[in-house]
Amino acid sequence: MTPSRRAAKNPSPCAIGGMLELLTRPWTLHILWSLSHNGPMRFGVLRRQVEGISSRVLTERLRTLEGAGFLFRHYEQTIPPAVTYGITERMKDIEKVLAQLEGQARKWHAEGEEVAGGHGTVGHGVRTGVHA
Repeated sequence: MTPSRRAAKNPSPCAIGGMLELLTRPWTLHILWSLSHNGPMRFGVLRRQVEGISSRVLTERLRTLEGAGFLFRHYEQTIPPAVTYGITERMKDIEKVLAQLEGQARKWHAEGEEVAGGHGTVGHGVRTGVHA
């Protein structure tokens, strides 16, 4: 494989690239935040916590996060089977970052600014709900 082909398959060679690629997928941070704040949950409860996610996408994200070592999956052979998901020790390191993001979101909310999806967004391309 030539270096240019290798670069095309791995667009972010820095150490954080793979983590950012994993964490920035749709719904991923919401899933991790729900599990870190609410503790281990069964699939159906988690699906209700992450409003709007489909069962298929939730299943895909959970498998990916389990494979990356962020979540554990506990299967109980009952009828119907009980599958519980929770965060691992590896995820507890990232939990601190999520707590900081939550603190910033609460601060912005208290200041009357919505964080993405509301009346306005704050950040690059600032839109604060003020209409010109």
